[in-house]
Amino acid sequence: MYLNKEEERMYNGFYGDTVRKSMEILVALGDIYSAEKLVNITSAQISGVSYKTIGDAGLEYLEDLASDKNLNRNSAAKVPSTLNPAGTDLDNWKSLGFPPKFSKKQNEIVDAYGMLGISKTCTCTPYLVGNVPKFRDHVAWSESSAVAYVNSVIGARTNREGGPGALAAAICGKTPMYGYHLEENRKANLLIELETPISGIDYGALGYMVGKEVGNGVPYFVLKNDSTNTELKALGAALASSGAVALYHVENETPEYDSAGKTELLKNSNKILITDSDIKNTCENLTNSSKDEADLVCLGCPHASLEEIKNIANIVKNKKIKNDLWVCTSINVKAASDRMGYTKIIESAGGHIVCDTCMVVAPIEDMGYETIGVNSAKAANYVPSMCGLDVIFDEAKNLIKFKS
Repeated sequence: MYLNKEEERMYNGFYGDTVRKSMEILVALGDIYSAEKLVNITSAQISGVSYKTIGDAGLEYLEDLASDKNLNRNSAAKVPSTLNPAGTDLDNWKSLGFPPKFSKKQNEIVDAYGMLGISKTCTCTPYLVGNVPKFRDHVAWSESSAVAYVNSVIGARTNREGGPGALAAAICGKTPMYGYHLEENRKANLLIELETPISGIDYGALGYMVGKEVGNGVPYFVLKNDSTNTELKALGAALASSGAVALYHVENETPEYDSAGKTELLKNSNKILITDSDIKNTCENLTNSSKDEADLVCLGCPHASLEEIKNIANIVKNKKIKNDLWVCTSINVKAASDRMGYTKIIESAGGHIVCDTCMVVAPIEDMGYETIGVNSAKAANYVPSMCGLDVIFDEAKNLIKFKS
């Protein structure tokens, strides 16, 4: 892979060990994927944050990178960069009942990232908190739903990076030029046409079905209705969890649909029809619990927007909730929720706005819960395997139960 003179200096250790190690990772990735060169990026989003997933080995790796004496602590990252969700609410872990030892380690991990110049904003929806690239910007993002959103809805360009690769890209301001950074790899290879309009959790069910069908391909959707950004967020999250989809197109909605190759798909009969029964059956099958009520209702996977929090506040206003309720979001969106009064409404009903984390990467299996209620197909797919707990998949208004 070609390196210019500045990149060679980075690779050879002129700027210290942390930059050198990061460039070694990027060059290795470039060699593996036959990239011709590196490309400058405008932002990064980094996974590998929860203590549940990276453990002590990950913490030691980050602290080693942060210990480089040649590193400028506050500006090590060359581009604006945010973190994936952590395993706890970093500020309120004690009141929410997170395990103390786990929580201490979690804060050490996030502090180590901070020493590398990465924003300690932990969210899978960075596009809601200011990490918003422009159309056709090259970026290095790693969380699967965020990758699907930034590629598809915004039209920036990223591969589905691993945590170390995204961190290396943030430190160097570059990533290898291959995969979805190249125009020819952004064409669709399967046309999906819907028989009827869909809404709400139907988008997650659709994504779950199509992700299993298309794998790491690029689906092209022809819908019977317009979608909200929240619905496209849910679609991409499900596509990326049941398959490995990093890019999708929606006719007349996403910015690259008209260059995605629909004509070729029709010519080659690469098409499937999704019926109303398909959607309903998938919604039912995403529930694996025999119980009617969840111990914990977890909403916000991906992290909830202010509009989603508003809708939940309207559901619970002037009522008392029977289940435990977590609405997962970023610290930034919670601040707006506080100001709008939504947080007070939800807390008065017995729920919590939980920042920085979500039900997938938090240690909820160690917190006394057995059945989790989710309105996210991604969460319904991951919670049984990652947490060993049962799930109920439904709309938020049906999951939340009230005291009589």
